[in-house]
Amino acid sequence: MAIGWYPGHMNKARKEIIHALKNVHAVLELVDARLPYSSENPLLNELAGEKPILKILNKSDLADTEITDQWASYYINNGKHTLVISSKTQGDISKQIINRLTSSLGITVRPLRIMIVGIPNVGKSTLINVLTGKKIAKTGNEPAVTKGQQIIKLENDIYLVDTPGILWPKIEDQDSAYRLAVTGAIKNTAIELEDIALYALQFLQKAYPDRLASRFDLEIGNLTASELLEQIGKNRGCLKKGGVDYNKAAEVVLNDLRSGKFGLISLETPADIREEAKPPEN
Repeated sequence: MAIGWYPGHMNKARKEIIHALKNVHAVLELVDARLPYSSENPLLNELAGEKPILKILNKSDLADTEITDQWASYYINNGKHTLVISSKTQGDISKQIINRLTSSLGITVRPLRIMIVGIPNVGKSTLINVLTGKKIAKTGNEPAVTKGQQIIKLENDIYLVDTPGILWPKIEDQDSAYRLAVTGAIKNTAIELEDIALYALQFLQKAYPDRLASRFDLEIGNLTASELLEQIGKNRGCLKKGGVDYNKAAEVVLNDLRSGKFGLISLETPADIREEAKPPEN
């Protein structure tokens, strides 16, 4: 199944971002630390022009720490200003971000206007609530919660310009598309759950086999992803007349992965992306 998802409101959001960028000093780009490459918006550098960008790897509390360190080094080595955080830990994230903007990017102007951008489901609304110290932005596990632009005043004469999460018009890298679907960045109504769960099981079987076996009490062996899903359905009581309810079994797999029940997991590494970027051999 090829994945492509670009709701109409996101086209509007793209136009809003272009307009709002004219009036900001810097951009905070949120990505999901579990899949930083797949969750970044390749349009952003083009849209931002010369505006400085601070890339924030959020949800680090769900990501494999060793792989997150690899990503931070990768971005720094490629000249990108980077900060690893978890909005849910609610440390002094505001101070970390402002310090990084002033020390690394050299931005000291006041009033300071910062745009915060990110594709759906990277934790943008949660971070805004942490920065303001109150529930000012609606949060949720479903993507595309933020529907319109808003300007939020922070301390020290700093203003945050919030924008709806946007995906690019066409998701050309299908590996990235599947990873996004696994984490919930693409709505369940836009994908085939069983197809996405099979992709997740193939990944877990390769990257975290012991956790997969332990979570679902499985003997993995040489089972295919389809056979694994069938066994999970049986073990978890996902049954219907005639056998396993594969859609319910798929929901179990994806819900467990999205909620962190497999432990700290990253869905891609810098080495994976380099390998996938290689041109096919003739």
